[in-house]
Amino acid sequence: MMNHRIRFLQLLFLMILWFALPLHAQAADPIPGINIDIGTSDSPEGASSTITILLLVTVLSIAPSVLILMTSFTRIVIVLGFVRTSLGTQQMPPNQMLIGLALFLTFFIMAPTFGEINETAVQPYLKGQIQQMEALDKASVSMKKFMFQHTRQKDLKLFLDYSKAAPPSGVEDTPLTALVPAYAISELKTAFQMGFMIFIPFLVIDMVVASTLMAMGMMMLPPVMISLPFKVLLFILVDGWYLVVRSLLLSFNT
Repeated sequence: MMNHRIRFLQLLFLMILWFALPLHAQAADPIPGINIDIGTSDSPEGASSTITILLLVTVLSIAPSVLILMTSFTRIVIVLGFVRTSLGTQQMPPNQMLIGLALFLTFFIMAPTFGEINETAVQPYLKGQIQQMEALDKASVSMKKFMFQHTRQKDLKLFLDYSKAAPPSGVEDTPLTALVPAYAISELKTAFQMGFMIFIPFLVIDMVVASTLMAMGMMMLPPVMISLPFKVLLFILVDGWYLVVRSLLLSFNT
């Protein structure tokens, strides 16, 4: 009987709220709205600025993926992933930590390139000294110089031959459509080479532990449970994070 009364009171309370909310909404202050209108422009400059804004929004939507492939982020995040996999610590450090560290290392490594872009393209464009296309050309030249320095000629030739493009006379003449994928696969190769070198000492520990356990007849004991503390201890003793980050920084100075 008490349950029926409680349910009845709950239903009555909900009905009171249902009828009271519209009255409260009418008594309250009006909420400001936002309207988006698509109309005509009296001048070509107004239409041009509108198209520019639409194109800018479209470019910004794909900018993260493009910038990841055109900066040092790819190599850094892959090498850090290899470090975690070789240690066998599952989700330690977590993905957010690795990606955050990779982003800050990317900003640190790309600081000279970004500074050159700011001086040669962004600031002159903001001051009205150059037009948009000229600013984009100057910014792309700075990015091309960085990518060209770390791109294998074999990879670049692959995409140039496929597109049947003439061999470029210099960095400025190299098309981004061929340079960006060539740079990406070059970074993948370099990152996997560094990851292989990181794997070797931890693989030796796994082999030694597995052989020892098998010789002692402990075949039911997972070798990972024994080797994991030794791998973490080795990584701590050699100051592994310092060596990994130092190797990444030095790999972009060559």
